[in-house]
Amino acid sequence: MDLRPGWASGTEVSSTMVSAGEIVALQDRLTLLWHETAGEKYPSAPVNSVDAWLGLVTRQHRANFDLWHIEDEARAPRVSDAELAEVKRRIDKTNQLRNDLVEELDRNLLAWLEAHGLPKAGAPLNSESPGLIIDRLSILALKIYHTREETERRDAPEGHAERNLARLEVLREQRADLAACLDALWQDTMSGVRCFKLYRQMKMYNDPALNPAMYRKTGNEGTREQGSEAAREQGSKKLGSEEF
Repeated sequence: MDLRPGWASGTEVSSTMVSAGEIVALQDRLTLLWHETAGEKYPSAPVNSVDAWLGLVTRQHRANFDLWHIEDEARAPRVSDAELAEVKRRIDKTNQLRNDLVEELDRNLLAWLEAHGLPKAGAPLNSESPGLIIDRLSILALKIYHTREETERRDAPEGHAERNLARLEVLREQRADLAACLDALWQDTMSGVRCFKLYRQMKMYNDPALNPAMYRKTGNEGTREQGSEAAREQGSKKLGSEEF
C-alpha cells in the first residue's frame, strides 16, 4: 500500500504542508495497515525526501500505536509482577519517544516557517502547538478504530454495539473539531495573525539524573544536571534515525 501523497519528486513543500485532512487520512490508513500486518516491519518514513514531513507524522503515530497496545498488555488478566514491570518500562520508553516526536514535529514546522519569515513577531500566541494537536489526532484515530471494532463484536453483551456506536459518533465529532482547529492555526500562522512555540515536555521519570528512584540507586546524585543534559543531547542525536 502506497501511503505517500501525490507530490512529484523534487517538488518544494508548499505553504499547505500542514493539512489536517491529509494527516487524518494518513493516520487512518496507517492504523488499518498496521493492524492488518501485525508483526511486519515498515520503514519509519516514505523514501521520497519530499515526504519527510508526513514521514515524521507517520513515526509519531507509530509511537502512539505501539503505546496503545503495550498499555493493553499491562491490563491483561493474570499478568505476573515481573511481566508487568517489563511492560511498564516499555511504556515509559515508548511514551518518551512519543513526546520527543511531538517536539520534533513542531521543531520542523518552526524551521520551515523561519525560512519564510514566520511566525510574525508579536502575533498572539496559541496555547497549543500543531505537534500537540497532531498527537491528539493520532490518539483519536486509534480510539475510533478500536471503538468501531467494538460495534462489530459478535460475542459482546446486549446493548454493547449501540453504546459504542454512540461513542463513535462523539469521537468523530471531536476529531472533526480538532482537525478544523489545526487547519485554522496553520492558516493563521501563515497569515501572520497567530503564532505558536516549541513547548518542551521536560519529562523527568526516564532521566537517571532527575528521577530520585534512579539516581539514588546508581550513586549519581552529585551529577544530576550534567547527566540530564547529556541524556537529552544523546536523545536528540538518536531521534533523527529512530526506526520502528
